[in-house]
Amino acid sequence: MDKARITIGVAGETAPGERRVALTPETAKKLVAAGARVRIERGAGFASGFVDEAYVQAGAEPVADAAAALDGADLVLCVQPPAAARLQQLREGTVLIGLLAPQADPERAAAITGRGLVAFALERLPRTTRAQSMDVLSSQAGMAGYKAVLVAAQLAPRFFPMLTTAAGTIRPSKVLVVGAGVAGLQAIATARRLGAQVEGFDVRPETREQIESLGGRFLDLGVSAAGEGGYARQLTDGERAEQQRRLGDHLKGIDVVVTTAAVPGRPAPKIVSAEMVSGMKPGSVIVDLAAESGGNCDATRPGETIDVGGVTVAGPLNLASSGAVHASEMYARNVFNFASLLLRDGALAFDWDDELLAKTVWPERAGETQAAPAVASA
Repeated sequence: MDKARITIGVAGETAPGERRVALTPETAKKLVAAGARVRIERGAGFASGFVDEAYVQAGAEPVADAAAALDGADLVLCVQPPAAARLQQLREGTVLIGLLAPQADPERAAAITGRGLVAFALERLPRTTRAQSMDVLSSQAGMAGYKAVLVAAQLAPRFFPMLTTAAGTIRPSKVLVVGAGVAGLQAIATARRLGAQVEGFDVRPETREQIESLGGRFLDLGVSAAGEGGYARQLTDGERAEQQRRLGDHLKGIDVVVTTAAVPGRPAPKIVSAEMVSGMKPGSVIVDLAAESGGNCDATRPGETIDVGGVTVAGPLNLASSGAVHASEMYARNVFNFASLLLRDGALAFDWDDELLAKTVWPERAGETQAAPAVASA
């Protein structure tokens, strides 16, 4: 008889347009080596470039459907949150790891608490040095920032680089990236690789060095909003008005704007007003990476690309999914590194004194180290 071991289940993602997967053959092999039995729905990794045979070679078990993958699972890995109906089908006490956003959907939250699931919402992970290898927000933001610039280059009616041609010299496009978090810095680096003249704007003055290290110019509007924990503080009304005035004047000479300013769990701050958009040159492009949380631009319509007086405004959703191969590889490694905190001698154990667990679990709880017995494989 096989020694009792935990069962890890992974179903295919069901959100419209989602191509990523929470488990790759690489991480499946590591989980099997750690003593787990790994089941994955057939075809779950196909959109990310991972075929079922690769999972078999890694020691995982492709099964017919989501129900078979999750039936009796001790630990479930996902990218986006499963539907409430699927959560209701999990056995009590199942551990769930993914981007769960429980507070965004009362029905989902009720299913998690009602079934007694141990839900680790990775968007709640503390952003500390120790947590960097598990930081899904950063890894996925990097892909999104990269893709946002490619979307902008596709929409822009001009070259990004300076070109010397027989028909004369073409000046480089002027690109402004708003927000210098992970997505913004990747956008700056990508726009520079494409040959654009790039500026970066952030109300946190400490980002100047990061922007300049990537070849961008720091746009100083004379307003600082340095806050705690690496996030910006709320601007006063006077500071915001002055920032808006200076930014509006500057945008009149910009060809492409990529906005990336967002704070997890809150609506995106409005930075580019309708008045600013109307003042931009016809043929200009705005790509609003914050569209999923309402957008940084007043004109943004999430999921749409529209024309506003000759200015193209795009509000793409889930850009990380469009780079599904590398996005999945990074995401799955993040998830594996976090799951490793729970795996101890082939069983699940929760050390609630570990802030990475205590602050990521939802609802938040406190307690001493607890062990969850492994469930025998069927």
